[in-house]
Amino acid sequence: MNTIGSSGSLVTPDVWDGREMREALASRNISDIYKLLRKHGVSQRQIAAATGQSQSEVSEILKGRQVIAYDVLARIADGLGVPRGYMGLAYDGATAVRVADSDDGDSPAEEDETVKRRKFLSHAAAVAMGASVLGAEEGDWLTANAQTPAPSRIGMADVQQIQAATKALRDLDYRYGGGTCRDAVVAQLHWAKQLLHASCTDQVKQQLFTSLADMHSLAGWTSFDMGLMDPARSHFGQALQFARQAGDDSLVANVLYRMGRVYLHYHQPNEALKLFQLGQIAAQESGSSLTVAVMCANEGWAYGMLNRPDQVAKMLGRTKDEFARARLDEAPDWVRFFNETDLHAAIGSVHDAMAEHEPDRYAPLAVAETIKSNEKYDVDMQRSHVFVLGMQATNHIRAGDVQQGIRVGRRALDIGAQVKSARVPDRLLPLEREAAKHVRNAEAREFSEQVRVFRENRSI
Repeated sequence: MNTIGSSGSLVTPDVWDGREMREALASRNISDIYKLLRKHGVSQRQIAAATGQSQSEVSEILKGRQVIAYDVLARIADGLGVPRGYMGLAYDGATAVRVADSDDGDSPAEEDETVKRRKFLSHAAAVAMGASVLGAEEGDWLTANAQTPAPSRIGMADVQQIQAATKALRDLDYRYGGGTCRDAVVAQLHWAKQLLHASCTDQVKQQLFTSLADMHSLAGWTSFDMGLMDPARSHFGQALQFARQAGDDSLVANVLYRMGRVYLHYHQPNEALKLFQLGQIAAQESGSSLTVAVMCANEGWAYGMLNRPDQVAKMLGRTKDEFARARLDEAPDWVRFFNETDLHAAIGSVHDAMAEHEPDRYAPLAVAETIKSNEKYDVDMQRSHVFVLGMQATNHIRAGDVQQGIRVGRRALDIGAQVKSARVPDRLLPLEREAAKHVRNAEAREFSEQVRVFRENRSI
């Protein structure tokens, strides 16, 4: 049987239209897709070569291993030559631009990650320092305008619809992870940006810029949560531009904070620190103590990863002082998450970072702060709860209380199974490693393996 279609696909196009295959594609059941390909004579080696996976990964998937990460699903669809729409995968604007330009050697998608980080930092610095954002030099993150005709005139009610949609989608992200709402955020953005072409008062226009900045920030955050780095950077870049047009320094700071968190997640504390420091400029200009507290806490986290205890102590002191002055009831939606529960989580994160360098000193401090946070988390913040439970469990084990670490860690796995986030398996890696160090403890070895299996089943 000829297993190479005319378009370069592993199979002829009619294979993708079979009933079983379409059902497997629609449900994103990669295991069944691969099994059906095997029935059509496609080898594991061919599947691996087409999708960029190892043969061992393909073998694990054939045995039932799940694939949930959006970017991996998209890579599999593209590698196999199946239309993304069959799997319910859609390009957002930035991704579509990159795909359209994929034959161009100068395409942004082909740039080294270091170059991309440098470009974004340069753009962030220009925006944060008040440079023009509508001139001739537009960032690589700019997407094409929506094609649907815009309303001829809009009022504040139209803007409030965007704000309500953003709030509802943000609540979903907090509770269940970016995988539950990212596509909806991107779709809402395509609609909302049409309003830029409508006539309105200056006051409405300013609020529109703010609302679009906030929605782009949420699109960036949910993209990051699903492991989609380039779309995340694209949305954050546009969020910065709209926030600066709106003259909203607090929102500029918040966008820079979120992009900094991306770099913290990928263990790039120096790049994260630069963005947090730029954000601190905007936060100070905003006059919002809560925004300043967020920036200080995250600067402390970056310094913790860099093993700078002097700066950590300074930043944590400032965080507590600014938080004590803050009025949560007056804070905008995008920073209101930083309540007392999240304050303890942030301080715990800083101590957790330091505990990697000095476990005897900082692991007990991390445990104390994360316990305070985990006692107050509710179902509306399940993803954060998973992260902080993982930190608490890890530091129990670092501090020598292995049994308690395992008990708390199992709670993290139970809740983590309900959250669609590519970050969950990444954030549980330290827990797996700490448990694995106790080679003479059978329960610890078993638990480490349990975490490993959980992470693998959710990380591809």
